[in-house]
Amino acid sequence: MRHPFAALLLAAAVVGCGKKAAPEAWAPAPIPIQTPWADEVSPENAHPEYPRPQMVREKWASLNGLWDYAVVPAEDPKPKQWDGQILVPFCIESSLSGVGMRVTADQALWYSTTFKVPSAWRKQRVMLNFEAVDWSAEVYVNDQLVGHHTGGYTAFSFDVTPFLKGRGKQKLAVKVLDATDNGEQPRGKQVSNPNGIWYTPVTGIWQSVWMEPVRSAAVTSYLAVPDVDAGAVDVTVYADGATENDRVEIWLREGGVGYSTEEPGQTSTVAFASVAPGKPVRLTVTDPKLWSPESPFLYEMEIQLKQGKKVVDEVRGYTALRKSSEVVDSEGHKRMGLNNEPYFQYGPLDQGWWPDGLYTAPTDEALKFDLVKTKDFGYNMIRKHIKVEPARWYYYCDQLGIVVWQDMPSLHGQSLGDVEMGPAGVRQQDDRDGEGYLL
Repeated sequence: MRHPFAALLLAAAVVGCGKKAAPEAWAPAPIPIQTPWADEVSPENAHPEYPRPQMVREKWASLNGLWDYAVVPAEDPKPKQWDGQILVPFCIESSLSGVGMRVTADQALWYSTTFKVPSAWRKQRVMLNFEAVDWSAEVYVNDQLVGHHTGGYTAFSFDVTPFLKGRGKQKLAVKVLDATDNGEQPRGKQVSNPNGIWYTPVTGIWQSVWMEPVRSAAVTSYLAVPDVDAGAVDVTVYADGATENDRVEIWLREGGVGYSTEEPGQTSTVAFASVAPGKPVRLTVTDPKLWSPESPFLYEMEIQLKQGKKVVDEVRGYTALRKSSEVVDSEGHKRMGLNNEPYFQYGPLDQGWWPDGLYTAPTDEALKFDLVKTKDFGYNMIRKHIKVEPARWYYYCDQLGIVVWQDMPSLHGQSLGDVEMGPAGVRQQDDRDGEGYLL
């Protein structure tokens, strides 16, 4: 019987290495193990949720779905013919991509699709957002190079407005190179020859692709730093195209939804501030509610960028009042602390691999399910093992009450050897799990 929670700990099955013919209609590639959520996946509902819970805009459009793909020699130009279709955002090696094949270090994976810009977005800038592409991505719009990004675990965006045609369909192409363990790049558990504790490579788009309209001045990010001792949050909002005469207005509220594109429910404002973009400001809460796994209280944030009285951009997000620090217990022992109190953290090492989606959960429900079960089992912490998850995963940890120990995805390091002597005769061991340590 298939166990749904197996996705938390189970290494992904190795999928076929050879190229396969394009199917007449999308279907998962055959694999030995499949999660129950695989039956819910289709080109019409491939991760349709808003990808960025901490900075939500009302207007946006998902580009997930069926794209054309081709695998060619790395030095070749964009292909004129395509091998078939791939379901974005699932990597090409995965079953749920509908392809299930490998890409080597001397090959390039090309994607192609088209999109239309809604007429209501005209006279605004169009931002094209990629939540994660492993490893190196070149992005083209209407056959023009928009930009290049390296890093398999980080989101990136391009302002594609200058590359758009006036009307009709816009062409989008992405070229991906991924050497996996044949190059010096962070790749976590991925290897070209999966075996033992080493797993199937992940090449290409593996998180959502989407676009949104913004005006000439727009919020790009914000930093919210809680100060539990003062019952406050220090917020800095960064904006592109803003001037020193513009203002950022920030509301901190109780009772909102924050992460959703839906209208918030009944909320009450607990703090407000107005400040110039890029300048820090303190929001003090009269009766602060601290976040903990036992009481995971989140505050909704609303941010408006104003030019005079005109609101030119508005985003919603969330934050929490919490503090992680070293504390001394009643017997004088140093302990890990949460909100100035000793706090014992216990939980699983979570590798984040899925039999059918590899790095990508089949559905948002599946992504949340593992976290719900972690709480059901009585844990209050997860060590996220040499992988960075989609933003929604971290939101669910915040919402459900789970402390995250975040690993950095490891570099290629097997050339270090098994065991050697380090400085001062210290026995130094190469950690076969990808993280160097001293014994």
